Amino acid sequence: MKAGEHVVASDNLYGGVPRLFNQIVANFGVEFTYVDTADPRNVAKAIRKTTRFVYIETPTNPLMGLTDIAAVSDIAHKRGCELVVDNTFMSPYFQQPLRLGADMVLHSTTKFLNGHSDGIGGVLVCSTAEQAEKLAFVQKAVGAVLSPFECWLVLRGVKTLAVRMRQHDESGRAIAEYLSTHRKVKLVFYPGLKSHPQHDLACRQMSGFGALITLETGSLANAKKFLKRVRVCTLGESLGGVETLISHPASMTHAAMGAKGRKAIGLTDGMVRISVGIEDVDDLIADLEQALARL
Repeated sequence: MKAGEHVVASDNLYGGVPRLFNQIVANFGVEFTYVDTADPRNVAKAIRKTTRFVYIETPTNPLMGLTDIAAVSDIAHKRGCELVVDNTFMSPYFQQPLRLGADMVLHSTTKFLNGHSDGIGGVLVCSTAEQAEKLAFVQKAVGAVLSPFECWLVLRGVKTLAVRMRQHDESGRAIAEYLSTHRKVKLVFYPGLKSHPQHDLACRQMSGFGALITLETGSLANAKKFLKRVRVCTLGESLGGVETLISHPASMTHAAMGAKGRKAIGLTDGMVRISVGIEDVDDLIADLEQALARL
C-alpha cells in the first residue's frame, strides 16, 4: 500500500491486526476505517475512492460473528477494491473464501494447518500472478520467509488436516450443545447452534462449524474460578491444536484493546474461549462439567 490509500476492516479482528494497522502502518499515511462487516451495507458506506482493500475475519475471535464473504466481495469488486479474508478459524477444509469471491486469503499456520502447537508462521494465498509477484518481492526485501523446518512442520500438519478437522467439528458441535443447555452458562457463541443469529449464513458458506466456542460465565470471578478448575483442558492463548486449549480473551488475546475497546465489540470479562481438540469428547465434557459445578 501507499500513503493516502485506505482500508475498510472488520471492527472485531484478532488483536494483533489493529495493533499493526493503527500503531505501525498508519504511521506511513495509510488510513483505516473499522465497521461491523456482519452487515455488508456498512462496508459499502465505508468505501472511499482511495480504498484499496476490504479486510475481514470470519468467524470473528472470540464472538464468532460471521461476514457474508460473497456479498462483501461483490461490493468490494464493484467499487474497485480487493477483499482479503483471514480464514484461520475454519481452515481450507471448512471454508474456501477464494471460491466465494475473495482475492486473497490468509492463515496463521500456527493454528489448524500445523495442528500440533509446535510451529509459528503464516501464509497468504493469492488469486493472481500479480499479487504473488508483489508479495514475493516484499518477502525478498523484508525477509518474511518461513524457515525450512517450519515449512516441514506445516507440510506434516496438512497431511492430517482433513481427519483432524472432522474430529474438531464433531466434538465442537457436541460440546456447544452441552454448554447451550447448562444452567450455569449464560450464553454460547458457536455458528453451529441454531440459536446463533447467523446460523443460516454459516450453513451456506461453511461446510463445518469447527472447534472454536465462546461461553459467558457471567463475571470475571466466575471466569477465573472456571479456568483454575479445568484439568483436561489446558489454559493457553493459542488454538487449532490437537489438544483442547481454553483461554480468557479479555486478559489474553484482547487485553491490548482496553476495557473501552472490548465493550465496544461486546466482549465481557466473563467470556471464556475454548479451542476443542481431538481428545475423547466425553472426557472433555466431564472436565467442563466439574469446573462449571464450582461456579
